[in-house]
Order: sequence, then C-alpha cells, then structure tokens
Amino acid sequence: MLDPSSSEEETDEILEEERKVVAAPKVGGARVSPSRTSESSVGLQPSRSSNVRPSSPSPSVASEKEKEDLEKMQREEEERKKRLQLYVFVMRCIAYPFNAKQPTDMARRQQKISKQQLQTVKERFQSFLNGDTQIVADEAFINAVQSYYEVFLKSDRVSRMVQSGGCSAADSREVFKKHIEKRVRSLPEIDGLSKETVLSSWIAKFDTIYRGEEDPRKHQQRMTASAASELILSKDQLYEMFQGILGIKKFEHQLLYNACQLDNPDEQAAQIRRELDGRLQMADQIARGGKFPRFVSREMEAMYIEELKSSVNLLMANLESMPVSKGGEFKLQKLKRGHNTSIIDMGQEDENQLSKSDVVLSFTLEVVIMEVQGLKSLAPNRIVYCTMEVEGGQKLQTDQAEASKPTWGTQGDFTTTHPLPAVKVKLFTESTGVLALEDKELGRVVLHPTPNSPKQAELHKMTVSKGCPDSDLKIKLAVRMDKPQNMKHCGYLWAIGKNVWKRWKKRFFVLVQVSQYTFAMCSYREKKAEPVELLQLDGYTVDYTDPQPGLDGGRTFFNAVKEGDTVIFASDDEQDRILWVQAMYRATGQSHKPVPPTQVQKLNAKGGTAPQLDAPISQFYADRAQKHGMDEFISANPCSFDHASLFEMLQRLTLDHRLNDSYSCLGWFSPGQVFVLDEYCARNGVRGCHRHLCYLRDLLERAENGAMIDPTLLHYSFAFCASHVHGNRYGTRPDGIGTVSVDEKERFEGIKDRLRVLLENQITHFRYCFPFGRPEGALKATLSLLERVLMKDIVTPVPQEEVKNVIRKCLEQAALVNYQRLSEYAKVEGKKREMYEHPVFCLASQVMDLTIQNVGRLVTPAKKLEDTIRLAELVIEVLQQNEEHHAEAFAWWSDLMVEHAETFLSLYAVDMDAALEVQPPDSWDSFPLFQLLNDFLRVDYNLCNGKFHKHLQDLYAPLVVRYVDLMESSIAQSIHRGFERETWEPVNNGSGTSEDLFWKLDALQTFIRDLHWPEEEFGKHLETRLKLMSSDMIESCVKRTRAAFEAKLQRSSRTADFRVPQSICTMFNVMVDARAQSAKLCAMELGQERQYHSQIDNLIEETVKEMITLLVAKFVVILESVLAKLSRYDEGTLFSSFLSFTVKAASKYVDVPKPGMDVADSYVTFVRHSQDMLRDKVNEEMYIERLFDQWYTSTMNLLGTWLTDRMDLQLHVYQLKILIRIVKKKYRDFRLQGVLDSTLNSKMYDTVRNRLMLEEATASVREGGMQGISMKDSDTED
Repeated sequence: MLDPSSSEEETDEILEEERKVVAAPKVGGARVSPSRTSESSVGLQPSRSSNVRPSSPSPSVASEKEKEDLEKMQREEEERKKRLQLYVFVMRCIAYPFNAKQPTDMARRQQKISKQQLQTVKERFQSFLNGDTQIVADEAFINAVQSYYEVFLKSDRVSRMVQSGGCSAADSREVFKKHIEKRVRSLPEIDGLSKETVLSSWIAKFDTIYRGEEDPRKHQQRMTASAASELILSKDQLYEMFQGILGIKKFEHQLLYNACQLDNPDEQAAQIRRELDGRLQMADQIARGGKFPRFVSREMEAMYIEELKSSVNLLMANLESMPVSKGGEFKLQKLKRGHNTSIIDMGQEDENQLSKSDVVLSFTLEVVIMEVQGLKSLAPNRIVYCTMEVEGGQKLQTDQAEASKPTWGTQGDFTTTHPLPAVKVKLFTESTGVLALEDKELGRVVLHPTPNSPKQAELHKMTVSKGCPDSDLKIKLAVRMDKPQNMKHCGYLWAIGKNVWKRWKKRFFVLVQVSQYTFAMCSYREKKAEPVELLQLDGYTVDYTDPQPGLDGGRTFFNAVKEGDTVIFASDDEQDRILWVQAMYRATGQSHKPVPPTQVQKLNAKGGTAPQLDAPISQFYADRAQKHGMDEFISANPCSFDHASLFEMLQRLTLDHRLNDSYSCLGWFSPGQVFVLDEYCARNGVRGCHRHLCYLRDLLERAENGAMIDPTLLHYSFAFCASHVHGNRYGTRPDGIGTVSVDEKERFEGIKDRLRVLLENQITHFRYCFPFGRPEGALKATLSLLERVLMKDIVTPVPQEEVKNVIRKCLEQAALVNYQRLSEYAKVEGKKREMYEHPVFCLASQVMDLTIQNVGRLVTPAKKLEDTIRLAELVIEVLQQNEEHHAEAFAWWSDLMVEHAETFLSLYAVDMDAALEVQPPDSWDSFPLFQLLNDFLRVDYNLCNGKFHKHLQDLYAPLVVRYVDLMESSIAQSIHRGFERETWEPVNNGSGTSEDLFWKLDALQTFIRDLHWPEEEFGKHLETRLKLMSSDMIESCVKRTRAAFEAKLQRSSRTADFRVPQSICTMFNVMVDARAQSAKLCAMELGQERQYHSQIDNLIEETVKEMITLLVAKFVVILESVLAKLSRYDEGTLFSSFLSFTVKAASKYVDVPKPGMDVADSYVTFVRHSQDMLRDKVNEEMYIERLFDQWYTSTMNLLGTWLTDRMDLQLHVYQLKILIRIVKKKYRDFRLQGVLDSTLNSKMYDTVRNRLMLEEATASVREGGMQGISMKDSDTED
C-alpha cells in the first residue's frame, strides 16, 4: 500500500511524465544528463541554438556568450543537485526524528503589516476623521485618533518599519493604547464611569476602525489558516515547507519520497544506524590519518575524536530509547526524548547475546464467520451455530441461525503469542433429544494462518463428523492475523548454518526487532510461543547469492555472513527473496547495499502500458528514481558530505523563506523550522558553534540591509558562540563541545566586530531602528547585547565606564542624526505648506531654480521666526517621544539620555540664535518661542535649568526687562493722556482710563507670570517690580481721580437745583475698582511689598473719605442756601413784616399758594434724586452707607445750629412749615435708605424735633392752625 503522499493519481502522473521523457527526441545531438528531470531537461541543451544560429559579425563574441551561458547553466545544475541532495537529508530528518521535537514554548509571532495594508489602515482612519463611518465617538476620542493618525500612522519611521518587516497589527494597537492612557488619565472623573471602562471602549472603537468593513469571522478563519506555520506541523506540511525553501518540485519530491521509503520507519531506522556506523568509522579514519581541523591547541585533537564518538553514542542512545512499536502513524509532537544508560558498543556483541525469552511477539487475530454451504440433511427450522477458538485460548460462539439460512458475519477477536497458531472452527446443531446433554457437532475446520495469509474471506472444506450425511460441507470465513510492530518480516525459508539450523530444512522464520539496535532471525514451530532457534544479526552482512550445489529445496538464495559463520537461506520466489534481503539489510545496519543480480522489474515503453511488477513496490520506486537520476542522491553516503556547508546553505535559505512569510518573525524561525534544523544538526554532526556563527552572519547581513532582527535572538546566538570560544578555559561548554577550531575563533572575532558596529549604529539611529519603542523591549535588549559584546571573555565584566563611553558616543551622534533629519523634515513640511498657500510663487521659484543663498536672502525675519517656532514644536515632540518610548530602555543610562537631550537642544540653539539675531529691535514676536520651550523645559526634571534652559534664560532676560521698561513708560503716558481727556463716562467698573490702566497692568502681569520664569531670583524680581509699578500707577490714578472729583464739585451748583452727576458716581467707582485691583495687582507675600500694598489701600481709603467729606460739604452748602432763604422770614426783619402783610391782604381776594413750600419741595426732590443716583450708580454699598450717615448727621447738625441761633426768636409760620417738611421727609428718606435708628434719632434730631413741635404748638394758638402740616406726623409715618 502506498503512502498517502504518493497516491495512485500522482503515480499515474509520474508514469505519464516518464513516457514523455523516454519519447522526447534528441535535439541537436545534445545528450541530456540522466539526472535531469523532464521539466529541466529542455534548458540543458546548449547546442540547440547552434542549429538555428543567426549570422554574427563577431564569432568570438558569440562564442564567449555561449561559453558564459554554458557556465551559467553548469552552475545552476550544480546548485540544483546540491539542493536535491540537501532535500534528501532533510526528508529523512522529518520522516524519522529521534533527537529533536517541535518546541511548544516559542513566542507566538504576529501577522506583519505590508505597505498595502498600511495604506488601507491610513485610509480607514482618515475616513473616520472625515466622518464617513458610522462609529459614534466623542470629541476626546476623535482628538486622540487625530493625534495617533498624525504622529504614528503618517510617520515615515512607521513606513520604514513596515518595509523592514517588523511592524505588526499588535504594535499599532499597543502604540495607540499607550498613546491614549495619558489622555484618559487626565480626563475629569465621571460618576459611574471608570477610566478603565473608557480605555476599553476606546480600544474597542480603535479595533473597529482598524478592521474596517471586514467580517471578523472571515478574518479569524484566514488567521487560523495562516497561523498553522506557527503551530506544530505535520510531516506533510514540513515536506511542503522545505520544498518551497529548497525549490524542489512536487514531481521530484514524489520520486525521492517513494525511493527513500520515507513511509517505512524500519528503513529509516536502518538508515540512521548505517549513518551512525559510518560516522564512527570516519572518526577512526581521522584518528588514524591525523587529518584534524586546525584547533587553537594541539591537546584538542584527541578531545575531538572523543567528542565525535560521544556524540554518536548519544545518538545511539536516543535511537535505542525510541519505542520499537512506533508505526507510520507517529506524530512529531509526541516525540519523547529518553536516555538509555546502556550505550551499545558495536565492538562487544558477545556481551549482548539474546535468549529465547527476550523474543516476545503478540498477535491479534480476527476470525469472521460468514456462512456455511452444503448443509442439506437438517430440517430447515433446525438451529445451527458455530464456535471458534485459538488453541490454548478462549472459545467464542456465533449467534443462532436456521439451517435453511446458515449465515452470520460474526467476528471474534483473539490474542496469541504463537507465530503459527491453530484456529479451530466447529459447526453445531442443537440437539432435540430430551436426554441429550451436548449439541451435535456437524463438522470442523483447523486453520494455521500467518501474517502473510490472505485477509479476504475464503471457502474451506470442513471435516465432517461421524453420522453427518452432508459430506461436502464448506464454511466461508476470513482469518486476519495482524503483524506486530516489532516483527519486520516472516515467512517460510530453507536454511542451513554452522551454529544454528544445522540441517537444510524448510522452517517458518520471523525477523524480530528486540530493540533499536538488536534484531534476531527466529524459527518457530506450530503452536509454540518461543522460537526453536534464533540468530542475532549484529555484525552480519546479508547479500544475494547464487544457488548452492547440493542443497535441494528453494529456488532463490541469499546468505548472512559474519567472520566465522555463514547462514544460507533460500525462498521459493524472487519477490520473497528481495523482501527478505531488504528487511535483513535494514536490520544488520551494514554499509553495503545488496543489489539484485537480475533486473526483474521492466518498463514496457513500447506498448505504453503500466509496468509489470515482479518485484516489491520499493524496488519499483528505486528503479524509477535511478531512471530519473535521483539514485545518486538517495544512495549517497551522508558521511562523505560536508554537512557544515550544506547546513549553512539550508539555514540561509530557511531564513530567507521565514523573513518573506506573512509573520513579523524578527529573524526567529518557526517551530517546525527549528525542529528540522535541530534534527539535521544532531543527526549529521553539525557543530553548534558553526551553526550559530552562520546564523549570526546571516542575521547581520539582513539587519545591515534594513531588515528588523530581534536583538534577543542575536544575543542568544552570540552568547552561545562566546561561551564556546572563550568558555572552555573556564569549563563552560554550552553543548558539551570542548574543542575550538581556529576557523571558529577567527569567524567569531569577525562577527563580533560586525555586531558591535551594527549595535552602535542601531543605538545611534534608535529613533528609526526602534520607532515608538517597537518592537517591544528591542532597544533594551540591544543595549544589553552591546554590553555583552564589549566583554573580553564570558567571565570578566566590562567596566561600566567603558560601556558608558560607547553609549555616550552613540547618543552624541544620535543627537546630530535626529536633528538633521528633523530639520530636513521641517524644510519639506514648510515647502509643502508654501505650495499649498502660494502655489504660483513656488512654481515660479522652481522654474527660476534659485540657489540656496538667494532663497536664504528672501526669507523674512518673521518667516524665519515662524519656522523656528515650528521647529521648536518638532524638537519638543521628539524629546517627548524619546521620554515616552525610549527612556525605559535607557533606564540604566538616564544621565546619558539627559546629555543626549542637551546635545540635541544645543544643535537647535544654533538655529534659534540665528533666527533671533535677525529680528528687529523692540520686537516681541519671539516671546511665544520662549513660552513654548520654557513650558516644556521647566516641568522636565532633568532639563529644567540645564545648559540649554539657562542659555534660553540668558537670551530672553534682557528682552523681558526691556519689555517691562517700555510697558511701564507706555502705561504712565496713557494715564497722563487719559485723565486729561477723561469724560468720566461709566465703562464697566470705572472710567475708560481706569479700565484701560487696570487691563494693561493685569495683562502685563499675566504675560510675565505666564512666562513661568524658571530662575527663582529673577522671577521674584520681575514680580516685585510689576507689583511696585502697579502700586505707583494705581496711586497716580487715585490722586488724579480725587483732583477731578474736587474740581467737579467746585464747578457745580450750590442750590437745591444741584443734581449728583454720573461722573461723580463714576469717580467713586474708580476708587472701588482701584481698591479691588490693588488687592490683585499689588499684593505680595513679602513683608516690604505687603506694607507697600497697605499704603495703597490706606491711600485709597483716605481719598474715599475725603471725597465723601467733599460731597457731604456740598450737600451742606445746598442746605445752607435753603436756610438762607428762610432766614429772610426771621422775626423783626423788614422783609418778614412786609411779606406777612402782603400775604394777608391778598388772601382776602384770591387763593394765595402756601408761601415757601416750593423751597421745601425742591430740596426734598434734590435729596431724593441724589440718594437714588448714588444708590444706583455707586458699586460699593459701604461707601454709600458712610456717605448717607455723614450727610444726615451734617445736615441735621446744620438745622440744629440754625434753630439754636434763633432760640430767642419765634419762627415764622412759613419757616416752620418748610422746616417741618424738610425734617420730616429727611428723616423718612434716610430711614428708607438704611440709615440706622441710632444715627437717625440722634440728640440733635431730638432737639430739632422738640423745637419744631414747640413752635408748631405756638403757631397753632397764634395762627389758628398749620393747614395740615404737623411735626406729629413724622412719628407715625413709616
């Protein structure tokens, strides 16, 4: 039966391909090499072009070209042969591994992102930002995605990482997660919504955007299918993988697979035994011939032989530990490494002789009874059944059946240890007699099956019992005897030997495998579990032989020969002989391969029919492989090849295949590839140091060409080689190999130098080799590897100062590289912006091809400053990214990262200084640059007050001082001009001039405060100066306002027609606002300034008092003018007598109005208007209360004084009425304005009230009444 990998359909295809090869005519007389396959034979005919050669003017040129083509074809042919031979060795490693297994603990590699996928992801995120998706998101998430898109996805460093094959979807996700963590942490707390929930929600939305419209189930299926290479692979998958790696065609694989019998574990185990025996012989030849590799010391030559032998012994022990019963269904992942302490020594066979009890076989028999024929004597309804047994075992019975239809199909399973068991089957019928104790036996059959017996059901004639009339009784049954795994072949042979089987006789032989290295040829008798005789095949050589004279019996002969012994065997046909010789050839482990003396398998090419098989299928495949030129690869002795160079080629091609697959492997092999390479090295004796040196060289080549290689992988291989080269003097041997060749040491030193150059280059370009800290931990591993590379050996640690100096040098160079690339990026970005804003100008500049100098002269100072600010933003972004993504890797060298940042900033300082030098004097447009840089530097613990920060302060300190000086002069001038033109119209909390003053002072202080000057002393100086300046300015404002207030009052009316103007209230409000602003603009914690601020407060307070006093004095003057009018009615004056007479005379004829009431009403109106105006327009309640208190008290005192002066005079009735009206209204109005009762009911008020009440009583008696005006009402009105 064929292996599943070589199906019948494929066999038909191979045969058809063979016919094409045989029928192909010869072209141009060129002879095609028999090793060429049909696919490649067409390209191997250099003489084909000679038949149709065109005329050439130069025959020498044409011949040279043909010669080059021929050499090229020869090189390709040699390469193809080398790959085919290598593939044969790889196939054998896959077919029967006994040293390695596929690792299950390797890190799972992620799918890498291609350029097309990166572009697709960019488009998806752009669609989200444009609002073209259905994803609901808040502003914070959109801002986070916008930042991620601009900073990460559009970065050229990410494009370079994608090109290097080191970028995966997981990297993109991790960068976004790290990007949003700070943003989410800074968001305000929301009840019922944790930050972790927000993070999870944002990540889910990110995944949705990243995935786009793809169905996640399809994506998962595709991932599952493609992820197979990262998992444990089957043999067929490994074959297919290495076909692709080595460029082997499927047709060639089928030929090699079948010819090598890879589906036959016995053949593979025998091949291994032959290889190991060859390696032992090669070690002996090296020891005898003295052809050793060059070692670093002569003492290692003897050790080298010991290592070769011990490695072979270890492989023998591994092979011996393999279970003998392992079959073709063996799966690689179930391989278990064992250790057998009894390592077989091939030279001491006598100590390992087998006994008969060591040979144990166990067979499984299946007996299936189908039907019985010829049963005619029984009645149709009689019950019949069968029993079956293997002699010495249990007995089984079939179901009951009627005699008319004796069919069963019953199967019985048995187990026996007899290679030639006896199977008995009996037919019974139930007895109908009452006294019958047993059923009646009708017939029986005894069979002696072997594992080679037919498996299908056959009719067997039964031995009829006595008394049964049916003489022609037959039973149809099948007996299947399975071959145990440790039985390699069996059958009947004729044999004769010197020590065993001393008579020429036909016996039943079984080839038994007792262990991986022990086989025995055993002869058995029927119904016996132990062999009669046995021959242990260790040391024997089997081969075909001619018929032996004098031996009758057997047609085809072969023998097993050993020193002092020969055993001759004979079989009845050629095919059986070939099978026996092949089985024994695998068992003996001999190097000589027996070849049949005659070609028994023929291919009928003329008729075109399928080949006639007279020999085993393995011989058929071997002949076919020989026909196609594959025999030289199959029969080649592995020990004669330079496996070091073959493995070097295999590992290089495997690495190329791995780096070009769909995974971001970073140089790590897949589990299946590691397994095959491990097995190849162990099986073919490839030294571990050579393996890792080649691996390091290949990885370095890829890394130098821009591929992303994991430094941890480099570290692992480098540490292995370093331990091998340097570790032996300290007893450290990574793989048990103590010998070090000169070639290994020299190659290691060369690779060490290359590795150091690579690592220093990567650290110098850390922003571009490890963008955004990806791959995770790679930069930290690179620094660790550099420290290891700098070590002189594996024990003495390198001085930290030396490592520090190397890293310092790299980071200094990194600062220059980073700034150069940043400057180039800023220039490109600026040109793009200009083209967007001024496309015509840029087109014209391109046409004119302006030189750099001319362009430099065209740049204006403002444009240069704008570019410098943009460059500063990029510089800050770079430093922030270094801190965020790379600081952890440089944790041990944080001081060097600070130096790197200072160096980076010093490079920027050159451009910054150049831009500031060309700015016009007294230009303040550069302050945003200081704020931008200072806001970043002052919060950075390492850079705050560093070299660049101090340079920045020294640069801007004179500008700040100059700015404050000019602002102080400007504010002082604005105060002077403002108060000269002040209209005292209300503006916000004061006048126009005061508002402008306070805004300028506040803006100046805010500006200086927002500078966040880092040097404490200068910052305090600036603050103190601004506070003092504010105090001076507010003092000037207060004094100018007080002077304007006094002048305003002096120019106003002195009568009751006076109305408090809006300007008076505005001046009060200026004082109120000045007091409030002084608390903000002049307050400091220092004692001196606090005292100075209190002086400003005192000044404001005193000024307010003076203004209240002036205004109250004005009100008193107005009351005095009213009282002056009343004084004309004083008793005894001429005007009083004349006025009284006139009124009395006129009242007889007309209704004369009440004299003097208009005076009272006008005064009351004045008071009420003034109160309302002050109450509505003045912003400070306390000032109003104080004003009203003083106003009431002063006017009441004036009234009291006026009445006191007329104590001896009786008031005129009109004086009395006016005073009663004024006093009564004044008391009520001031009470309504909130003046306290204690103030209202003062002693002066009581005096005035009592006098007026007295005068009222007198006037009532004298004049006959007051016409409704009474002082008494004032007590009850409220």
